[in-house]
Formats: sequence, structure tokens, C-alpha cells
Amino acid sequence: MTALRIIIDIFIALGAFFALAGVIGIIKMPDTYCRMQASTCITTAGVLGVCAGALLYAIFVMHHPATAVKVVVIAGLIFITNPVGAHAIAKGAYQHGIRPEKEMEVDDLRRDFDE
Repeated sequence: MTALRIIIDIFIALGAFFALAGVIGIIKMPDTYCRMQASTCITTAGVLGVCAGALLYAIFVMHHPATAVKVVVIAGLIFITNPVGAHAIAKGAYQHGIRPEKEMEVDDLRRDFDE
């Protein structure tokens, strides 16, 4: 049972590390789009680690399948809403004239706003 607890702790520690990296990325990144990358992709990886640890804990330690289902639903919702939210924020920022510091090689949003 101790090996399982170590694996659970590793998953949760990795999730916390990625969440911390996302926070540092938000502080350190130069422009809106880079900050958005740090706030969505890295924190999604953090949620993956924490949810994996929580899922293992719910199944093997608590023996509570309802909690495991709740963890899976929460993880699924986060994996769906994070990319959709990031895309909406990026499109709104672009529409309001916020551009990246460096020129983009491919600018798909320009054609959406007829610029």
C-alpha cells in the first residue's frame, strides 16, 4: 500500500509543480498571448496530475466509486473549458487591438476580422 501512496503523492506533486509553473509563467511572460499560454496549457497539465492522484486515491484508498466519477467529471470539464476559454479570450484580445510583441508567421484571426 505504501507504493501506491508514493505514486499518488508523485501525481499530486507533479500537478502542484505545473500549477506553480503556470503562475510563474503568468508573471514572467511578456505579452497577453504568452500569458494565456501559460495560464491554460500548464494549468491543464497541473489539473491532470492532481486529478490522476485524486482518482487513484478515490479508487484504491477510499474505495468510493462515486468520488472517482466526480473526479473524472471535473477533469473532463476542465479539459473542455480551458481550451475553449483560452480561444475566446485570445479572439477577444485580438479584436480589441491587442497584438503579440513579435509579428506572427500565421495570422488566422486577421481574416476573421477583415483586417
